[in-house]
Order: sequence, then structure tokens, then C-alpha cells
Amino acid sequence: MRDSIRRALERSAELTRNNQFVKAVQVAETAFEKADYAEHREIEQWLTDHHDDFVQAPGETAR
Repeated sequence: MRDSIRRALERSAELTRNNQFVKAVQVAETAFEKADYAEHREIEQWLTDHHDDFVQAPGETAR
């Protein structure tokens, strides 16, 4: 996936952790709209691999 889309997903995770859910959804939605079919598959995998990024701070261990 393009770096810009990955960065948008990372930003969305950061916003979610900071309780800015509406802004997080807007950022992610923009990334989804710019992605092509192949990137959508990569986004799905990235979200699966990074689901903890949305709920815990970087470096924080799982509970």
C-alpha cells in the first residue's frame, strides 16, 4: 500500500487512542476512498495486524 495510506491509518489509530473518534474515522475514510482494490486487501491485513494500535499506546503491552 502507498505510504500515504499507511500513514493515514497510523494517524487514525493515534486519534482513536486520544478519544478523537470522529476525526479518526474521517482520516481512515479518506484513505479507504483513495485506495485501489489491491490496497483494500492490504488495508484489511494491516488492520488485522495492528488492531492493538487503536486501543493501546505504542510500546504498551497487551493486558
